Amino acid sequence: MKDMMIGVDLAKNVFQAHGALLTGEVQFRKKLTRQHFTAFMAQQAPCLVIFEACGGAHYWAREMEALGHEVKLIAPQYVRPFVKRQKNDAADAEAIVIAARQPEMRFVEPKSVEQQSCAAVFRGRERLVHQRTADVNALRALLYEHGHVFPVGMRYLDRITALVDEETSGLPALIREECQDLLAQIAEKTARVTERTAKLKALASQSDRARRLQTMPGVGPMTAVAVEAFGPDMAQFKTGRDYAAWLGLVPRQHSSGGKERLGRMTKAGQADIRRLLIIGAMSRLGWLGRRTIAEGSWLSRMLARKPKMLAAIALANKMARQMWAMLTKNEDYRDPALAVAA
Repeated sequence: MKDMMIGVDLAKNVFQAHGALLTGEVQFRKKLTRQHFTAFMAQQAPCLVIFEACGGAHYWAREMEALGHEVKLIAPQYVRPFVKRQKNDAADAEAIVIAARQPEMRFVEPKSVEQQSCAAVFRGRERLVHQRTADVNALRALLYEHGHVFPVGMRYLDRITALVDEETSGLPALIREECQDLLAQIAEKTARVTERTAKLKALASQSDRARRLQTMPGVGPMTAVAVEAFGPDMAQFKTGRDYAAWLGLVPRQHSSGGKERLGRMTKAGQADIRRLLIIGAMSRLGWLGRRTIAEGSWLSRMLARKPKMLAAIALANKMARQMWAMLTKNEDYRDPALAVAA
């Protein structure tokens, strides 16, 4: 068993390393440049290296594993309580080691190159969608200033284009040119979004895990790819509820004195997967999806007594638990109603 721990406070150019035994005795404190850090770690005997889960941490985790070290990542919010008095790089590195020694500490699983690459494509598409939305809103605002009102949504873009192209619309020449430039930018971003979407669908078709996830109603290629890119190995969660809690789909607790007080959902987990699960749940509760809801089922009873959005969040929580069961048992989705009937 490795008896040495090295906590590293990462930065762009200067790293702070704090070495200590598992019992807590400090062995060294070193400030290292980026160029010297790898060489210094190569000289160390195999030990436990701990980073905060921040930018670059997953890359350095893979580099340290290649040198024979065991690597663990800690979420920054779990390190902060162990910083003594003033905050500086040396105190942060020491706090990382102290936090890692706690027996109940939770760690972040390092991501592979494939996961980070998939996440980059996913985030690239999200960025383009946000930029396109901003352009559409700017176009609507510009037309509103000149007496033309259009509802929110991409579906009305054809009507906007027809108005801009119409000579008798009453728009000044400069305003029409500005609108046409915005329309060209929107068309370019739409083409790039379509390209990214096709790439993500191709990635989803290449993974057995992603294919299995898509057998669940309300889970499409985007959700499956998000689970692949941003989600850790399901084996690290003891139950499906732990996975739902990691996604932030459980109620916030403020309980004391034996009285249980539950509030809104925590939103304390992975935002991309949580958002897509709620969107998928909403699609199952739409006018088309409701046709498949069995009378007297849990979901139909929930819809009868709760608002639609609250029922969607409850359904997203249930979908997260079912995902955990599917991936830990390597099984495709089975409709609970049909399973009970069988």
